[in-house]
This record gives sequence, C-alpha cells and structure tokens, in this order.
Amino acid sequence: MSVNSLTPVLILDGGLGTSLEDNYGVKFDENTPLWSSHLLISSPETLRACQRRFGDVPVDILLTATYQVSVEAFARTKTPGHPRGFERSEIVPFLDLAVSIAEEAKAPRARIALSLGPYGACMVPSQEYSGKYDAEHSSIDQLFAWHCDRIQLFDQIHHLESRVSFIAFETIPRLDEIKAIRKLFTRSPSNTPSILNGNIAFWISCVFPGESFTLPDGSVVDQVIDALLNKDYSDIIPWGIGINCTRVAKLPRLVDAFGVAVSRLANSGRLEARPNLVLYPDGTNGEVYDTTTKTWRALASQQAPMSPWDRQLADVVAFARDQRCWESVVVGGCCKATHDDIARLRAAVRDI
Repeated sequence: MSVNSLTPVLILDGGLGTSLEDNYGVKFDENTPLWSSHLLISSPETLRACQRRFGDVPVDILLTATYQVSVEAFARTKTPGHPRGFERSEIVPFLDLAVSIAEEAKAPRARIALSLGPYGACMVPSQEYSGKYDAEHSSIDQLFAWHCDRIQLFDQIHHLESRVSFIAFETIPRLDEIKAIRKLFTRSPSNTPSILNGNIAFWISCVFPGESFTLPDGSVVDQVIDALLNKDYSDIIPWGIGINCTRVAKLPRLVDAFGVAVSRLANSGRLEARPNLVLYPDGTNGEVYDTTTKTWRALASQQAPMSPWDRQLADVVAFARDQRCWESVVVGGCCKATHDDIARLRAAVRDI
C-alpha cells in the first residue's frame, strides 16, 4: 500500500481576515477589535461571500469567523446601536450566526472547525506573535479561567455538537497556554461545558514567528510536543497538533522536529494513537505582520523563494507523509493565503 493511501490529506481554508481586506475592501483597525468577526455585526453578507469562495475551492474543512471573539473584544466594539459596546448577554446570537454562515458557505461534504485564537489575539495591540501577556493572564490557572469563560459562550450555541466537527485552538504562543487548553478538556465534572467532554475533536496549533524555531516564550519543540500530547495534562488527547501563522520556509525543519518528537513519544509507549498534523502557514513570500504598524513587511534577511507557496507547502506535506507518524495531514493557509492560493494548493497536493 502506498504512503499516500496510508496518510490522507484534508484541505483547510485560507486567511479570512486578510482576504476580507484584500478582496472585499474591508478595513480593520483599533475600532474593530473583533477583526473578521466584526462582520458578524456590520456585514454578514460580505463575510458569507468571502467564506463561500473558500467553500467553492472546495475545502474539506472551513473555519468559522470567530478567531478574535471574546467578551472583552465585544465590550470594546462600539456601533451606532451599541455606543457603549456589547454586553455578554448579547454575544451568543452572533456566534450562532458565525456557525450558520460557515454551514451555508461550505461544500456539502465539508466539515466545520470552530476557530478560537489565543488570549494574545484579544489584547490591544495583539500579542499572539510575542506571547507577552499581562500579569492577570500569565499562568496556567489564569489562562485556563479565561479560555473556560470564553468556551461557555460557545457552549450556548444551539446544537453546536452536531454542527461543528472540530474546535481549533490557533496561533498559541506559550507553553502555559497549551497546558491550560489541555486542562479544559475532561470527561468527569458534570459542570464542564458539553463541548469540552471529548465528543468534538480538537486541534491545537502553535506559532513560530521570527527567525527562531521556538515558541515566542522560548519553548523548544520537544517541550511543545510534550505539552500537546502528554496525558498528565488531560485524559483527552488532541485530535490534531500543528503549526499556523508561520512562514512556509520554516515548515520543513519544524515538521521534521515535530515528527521526531512524536515518534519518540510513540516508541516510549506514551502515545496510544497517531495524532493528525495540521499545517496552515502564512500565505506570504516571507513577509511578517507588524502588530504596531498593522502592515506586512519583508525581513532584512529575506530571500526570494525558490518555488511558489503552494509548491513549497505541497513538498512539506509529502515529507510529512513519509514520516509515517501522522494519522492524516490537514493543510491550508493562514494570513495572506487567498482563495486562489488554496485552489492551487489543492491541485499541488493532488499531484504528489
């Protein structure tokens, strides 16, 4: 049997926020702390059109427009109808709308992933690339409480368990936040939100910005894999682990390190099942996002890519398949990855 048949590949969508900016004339600034989720309030039709283009690729998994959702971001969102921001009690209908739009936009057999960013994505300015959190959110217990509070909002969505197939915790920059997310999931307490009891598969993807191959907090890949898969943090193991919002040129080395660490866990008997690998790098040629100027800029050390973005990513998928330690590979794009990029990626993956 071929490696390809042993390791299925699923196509994920691309960068929603940047696609809205680049293709639909949407502008995000300090007045739109919800980022792409702001369109749930201001223009659901535009959001639906943008997501439908990803659905038409078609993608196998479509993320909801909920990455920046938080009680704090809604409170900071001022509109003519809500000049003082939105109350907690007003949030859930917008979250339900986000799931409904994804349901309408996806292909018939595609699945939906509930997108949840890190605490840093809800800070002003955002800190998911730096991991520099405030003192009130700088421990496992504090981050656990914040994530649990946000999850309780989504738990109020009608029939959520039958509407989404995955929960995606994305762009996680800190080891303590990985552990906090793992602690959310438990099969035991009766007061646990139902979407955290293991019935919905979830993945955790991390960000590796800059030139280093560590998390922003300095954690190395071995530490990251241990936090992601060690049963000491929860008896519910993530369906998938991965990397997002990271330059595509860094993926070969990172995926190699991920595979080595996962194989080591498996060989030691501490891994009961192969995880799924989730990869969605930025769709850039190496440019990085400056959270202060809110612009994309080239690094001083940046060199021109040897091959197109979709080809580079397809090569990484082929390498990951050869590692033989992944149940499947989920691949798509993050910031600046367009509908056309994902269509080309789908074709490139089909050819390997």
